Amino acid sequence: MSFRPSDTIHEAERIIERDREMDPPPPRESAFKARVRWLAHQALLLFILVAVAFLSAVTAMRLAIQGREVEMPRLTGLKAGEAQAIAAGRQIGFRIADRSYSELPKDTVVRQSPPAGTRVKVGQRAHVILSLGPQQVVIPELEGKSIRAARIEIMRSGMQVGEVSSATLGEFEPGIVLKQDPPAQSMNAGSPRVNILVVQPPREAAYIMPDLKGLLLTEAQRRLAAAGVRVGKVTQTPLVAALPGTVVEQSVPRGARVVAGSAVDLQVVE
Repeated sequence: MSFRPSDTIHEAERIIERDREMDPPPPRESAFKARVRWLAHQALLLFILVAVAFLSAVTAMRLAIQGREVEMPRLTGLKAGEAQAIAAGRQIGFRIADRSYSELPKDTVVRQSPPAGTRVKVGQRAHVILSLGPQQVVIPELEGKSIRAARIEIMRSGMQVGEVSSATLGEFEPGIVLKQDPPAQSMNAGSPRVNILVVQPPREAAYIMPDLKGLLLTEAQRRLAAAGVRVGKVTQTPLVAALPGTVVEQSVPRGARVVAGSAVDLQVVE
């Protein structure tokens, strides 16, 4: 039997086809791994949904909390009934914490807590202090008393010392109350202060020191004596450029204020 090349080719093709049929198919993903991958995908989706739900809940809660807050209105200066109605309009409670004397009319809100403009929760109370009106007291007698005794009387009456003025009057003792406002025995109708006028001691006579340099000692003494100022220590200095007895230095400089009765030291040429 003769050998033909075509037979060899056909044999090779059969061998290749046989080997291809005998090769195992590519491995497919197992069912366990596929389920794990599916579960991971579902878990990721669940996490995203939970995160979105949580953020939505936080936003809604914040909006709800802010929605339950209101701004505290200004109640001071209002009558109690008007202030309570304004507070109720904003769903805020109203509680009278105390009452005190003031210059505001009776039953007017003097102070409030929390202050106006504060953000508060709905239902929170506004605590207020109402006015009892001006305190009605009898003004004590102060004229003729010392300033210390007058201050004690004013504070004992529950009032305050107002403006203290002073005047120099030689016929009255210094430190004595000369006048008062309001007058004694009157009813305090508003201001809790009492103004008083006090006698002050007479001022010491003062003298503006002149320039004594270049004057003879006798002339300098005469000018100082005319102002009630006496000559203190006199020292001599050997100078040939001036006449003997001429003042060349003074302890109080020119233009200074010197009180009558004080002493001024001089330095003169010997």
